[in-house]
Amino acid sequence: MTTVEFYFDFGSPNAYLSHKVIPQIEARTGGVFEYVPVLLGGIFKATGNQSPATAFAGIRNKVAYEGLEMRRFIERHAISDYRGNPHLPVNTLQIMRGAIAAQVAGVFEAYVDSVYADMWVRGLKMDDREVIRVAWTAASLPADELLRLMQTDEVKTRLIANTEKAVANGAFGSPTFLVGGKELFFGKDRLREVEEEIVRQQQPAHQSA
Repeated sequence: MTTVEFYFDFGSPNAYLSHKVIPQIEARTGGVFEYVPVLLGGIFKATGNQSPATAFAGIRNKVAYEGLEMRRFIERHAISDYRGNPHLPVNTLQIMRGAIAAQVAGVFEAYVDSVYADMWVRGLKMDDREVIRVAWTAASLPADELLRLMQTDEVKTRLIANTEKAVANGAFGSPTFLVGGKELFFGKDRLREVEEEIVRQQQPAHQSA
């Protein structure tokens, strides 16, 4: 069984769209995606990168083309619930610490589904603490416990460590995928190659030689 480390930040719409497609890839290949919460702002700072909205703002036609590629991806994978977020840019520090807290509390999978929907389906302002509390309560998550854990040194340190590890492994943005601890891929449009690499790594040695 091949494991894929998925370095994600809720602030990336492309990471959300990848999240919607990942279960199909797991079902076809038997591979397992390990979701690793990282802080995209920390990755940008460490690598000198910046968001596409900033990086491409002055390039004629580039932003429009990125939107075209997103629409194609959405149609190809029949994703019907993506709505965007009217509050961008959203500071994701709290909800990424929340992701680590959800791991500690044993509610990580439900948390990821809920917060991704809050960001990219419901379009909530997920850097407002009261909005966060209400959203988590509505999703039957242990809101008070998560908010408490978010302030602990353990959670803060683990998020920093995840972010540093992602950069050390070659990440410069999100979504980034590390297949079998060997092969790095960036972006939702590389998911086909990610799937092919999963299959390749799972072949017996004499078949892949």
